[in-house]
Amino acid sequence: MPTGKIIILTAPSGAGKSSIAYYLLENNEWLAFSVSAATRERRNGEIEGIHYYFMSPEEFRAKVKNDEFLEWEMVYKDNYYGTLKSEIERIWSEGKTPILDIDVKGAIHIQQEYPNNTLSIFVAPPSVEVLEKRLRGRGTESEEKIQTRMSKAAYEISLQSSFDKVILNDDLDKACAEAEKIITQFVKN
Repeated sequence: MPTGKIIILTAPSGAGKSSIAYYLLENNEWLAFSVSAATRERRNGEIEGIHYYFMSPEEFRAKVKNDEFLEWEMVYKDNYYGTLKSEIERIWSEGKTPILDIDVKGAIHIQQEYPNNTLSIFVAPPSVEVLEKRLRGRGTESEEKIQTRMSKAAYEISLQSSFDKVILNDDLDKACAEAEKIITQFVKN
């Protein structure tokens, strides 16, 4: 499927990948955010088609059956996330490079399927303790969800060597600048 390049940012929840993605998008007009599909509940302030394409689990599974996803995962029980092929094609048709802010498993899948078209960047937290503090600071998760995310984070951190680049996010400005340099080199080559 790919005819252009794809940038993947992946990390455990709370590591800062979304903050880095926002910085990159604000400062590089040739990048475009790939809006993921999700079955989770919409959070306050989230807008359909801007933050996610929200759908029911049944709608999501129908799209899986129709092979409409570049990648998809059931990230948590009954919470599906995925990247629609039509979203990537939309961005390429605008002459831009999609930047995906996705789960570690989905990132590995796309990287394996399209090794010559993708740049995968793993955003590493300074420590598991800092990661937990960031998640708690959001104030959007129950204790059970925080514990689920923390156990998943340990597994995801163990996979960081599977990606093209690893950026330590102990200083957001520095991490953003490093990501921008890496991505610019990849897209220009």
